[in-house]
Amino acid sequence: MNNNYVFFKRIMKLKLIHLLLVALLIFCNLQTLGKGNYKNFKVSVYTRAYEVQKMSDSHWLDSTWQVISSQLKVDKIYLETHRDLIIVSKEVLENAKKFFENKGLEVAGGITYTIDESNYLQTFCYSREQYRKKAQEIIEHSASIFDEVILDDFFFTNCKCDTCVVGKGDQSWSEYRLNLMTEASKNIILGPAKKVNPNVQVIIKYPNWYDHFQELGFNLETEPKLFDGLYTGTETRDGVFSEQHLQPYLGYSIFRYFNNLKPGKNGGGWVDTGGMRFYDRYAEQLWLTILAKAPEMTLFDYRQLLYPLKDNWTPKWKDENTSFDYSSFFPNAASATVAKIGSHSLKIIDKIAGELGQPYGIKCYKPAHSIGEDFLENYLGMIGIPIDMVPEFPTESKVVLLTEHAKKDSEIVQKIKQQLIAGKDVIITSGLVNALQDRGLRNLVNLEYTSRKSNVNEFLINRKIVPSNKSIIIPQIQYSTNDSWELISGMDSGLGWPLLHAGIFSNGKLYMLTVPENFSDLYNLPVKVLNKIREVVCNRLGIELNGGAKISLFLYDNSTFVVESFNDETVEVEILLQEKANSIIDLSTNEKLKMEVVPESGNPRGKPTPEKYGYKVTLPTHSFRAFKIN
Repeated sequence: MNNNYVFFKRIMKLKLIHLLLVALLIFCNLQTLGKGNYKNFKVSVYTRAYEVQKMSDSHWLDSTWQVISSQLKVDKIYLETHRDLIIVSKEVLENAKKFFENKGLEVAGGITYTIDESNYLQTFCYSREQYRKKAQEIIEHSASIFDEVILDDFFFTNCKCDTCVVGKGDQSWSEYRLNLMTEASKNIILGPAKKVNPNVQVIIKYPNWYDHFQELGFNLETEPKLFDGLYTGTETRDGVFSEQHLQPYLGYSIFRYFNNLKPGKNGGGWVDTGGMRFYDRYAEQLWLTILAKAPEMTLFDYRQLLYPLKDNWTPKWKDENTSFDYSSFFPNAASATVAKIGSHSLKIIDKIAGELGQPYGIKCYKPAHSIGEDFLENYLGMIGIPIDMVPEFPTESKVVLLTEHAKKDSEIVQKIKQQLIAGKDVIITSGLVNALQDRGLRNLVNLEYTSRKSNVNEFLINRKIVPSNKSIIIPQIQYSTNDSWELISGMDSGLGWPLLHAGIFSNGKLYMLTVPENFSDLYNLPVKVLNKIREVVCNRLGIELNGGAKISLFLYDNSTFVVESFNDETVEVEILLQEKANSIIDLSTNEKLKMEVVPESGNPRGKPTPEKYGYKVTLPTHSFRAFKIN
């Protein structure tokens, strides 16, 4: 064979290999870009119109982005087109969009429909033509630039102007506003947006105050079907020092609820720095959002990520071995900003998020527009009951939890009856008893919510007194002796009233949990009382928690689970399994937990509690641990 021909073939082969390597490198880079900077979720930053306007100054834009991006890896940015009647020009938006796209980021638009956020969150009035016209102009402006536009959580109305008062007429504010905002969604937002840009995806972001949505016009019955997607405000801030007083568990449960409203179309969770008293509180909100399996984590906002760190954000437990890992944070936090907290927190949760399957828990039915026992689900989540809020009655579930919200359903008593006939468990709260006792509930179990209260300071379980460190006020529930039975009694001067109650109907059991007048007193219940409540409520799950309050249990369908403590000190809990496992492994350390047999326990009036298998877990202050059951 000709030597020149052989040489030529070798050269061509080397060139081909080179081209393949280049192509492979490009492909890998594209794959990396597509997957983002984190293994299990994308990270986004929302930017208010105030800051987007400043991006007309290229120096300000470049220098501030350098501060954020040097500390936090970002996959996507939302550029707001309007807030407080500030409309950012197309030129500024286009230039900023190009800047971030050149940095490898996805870019979307955002709108906040406020007239003056500082004036008690003054929103647009969708009853008056001038505001309707302005709202339409804003969405058309946004859709002409972006293929995705998210409505920040002010697409509601709190206006009570004379036009609104006349338009409301004899309707309730809730009825009037629900209809008004559904009409506005169709005719002012979605129709015009799609006309300008048929490809635009319009996402509605809902805030954290889900129990009051209907009063301001957020319509969870119609809007999820109209909009291309949803987004979730998972910020809970500080439960004491923030005016909303939301419990940390809400950051998890609200994402799951909205995901159940529009499965697979809940785009992510959204957290800000409001009420941040210490680093862990900010981190916990991010962790809970990801534990709920949010595909995207949005940090609000560009401005807040530039805030310098404060000494008073450092808690007294900084030297403990907490999940936040202060020992690795501080040496790398010189001249750092809030962006560094976000980065540090997200890296921690990213390590285990991919090991977790799809979340599940006890189905808790919350119909659209329902009210009663506001946000109670989150207090229950904080005492170790895994909650999965759903908008439709879950007939397929072996156990259903019903708070006062369920009274909204006109057929709820019949649905409870059918569950019991099918041999399933139904757990109702005292608030629902109060709402249904004259709607047929007594035909199932004869319970009466009286107007009287008791100040209980000890509890009776299996004929043994359990003292309480705090007196707790509960409603007095009356029942017919031997028609139903007290499982836990709240004792007041020697007289007892049901705290946890059980009645049999047909093939199932109806349980009632008496809710303290102050929901946070659930946290003051003695450990033995909390353990008994979990034993009953979680019976059909096969796994339960033993221990104090302010500890949450998150369950996943691939035999993994997470336990998280929101306490200000280290605590020990016990995980109880009904069936013996080969092992339980810590997903972070590969540590194998030691198993102890929990012997069968007696019951004066019923079957004894069978043998269980316990695994003790130590939780440092404000920390979580993830496990796999083998």
